[in-house]
Amino acid sequence: MIIVSDKFLDYCSWFFKVDGITLWPFIVIREQYEDNRVDINHEKIHIRQQTELLVLGFYIFYILNWIFNMIRYRNTVTAYRELIFEREAYTMQGSLLYLNNRKLWAWRKYFGK
Repeated sequence: MIIVSDKFLDYCSWFFKVDGITLWPFIVIREQYEDNRVDINHEKIHIRQQTELLVLGFYIFYILNWIFNMIRYRNTVTAYRELIFEREAYTMQGSLLYLNNRKLWAWRKYFGK
């Protein structure tokens, strides 16, 4: 389910501006992106990741990966962009058919790259 809410995303923008966020089973996106299939595909990839890790596992792993990346890179934007879940989503967001053929646990291949 897609929700359009600039105000909610402004509230979530603690370290940098957030254009969309996935809170299983919802995708919250800014009004200017509600018709952007690439950005919505990015968030749908996160839905699949969250489902694979039974939602709670995704959030725990995401936070742990964020902490590790903050220690490693000491930069919020770099730490975010290097999260394994974000790397898969950003790499594949332009492939609108990706989720039709995506292998289970595909995010694992982004470890250590």
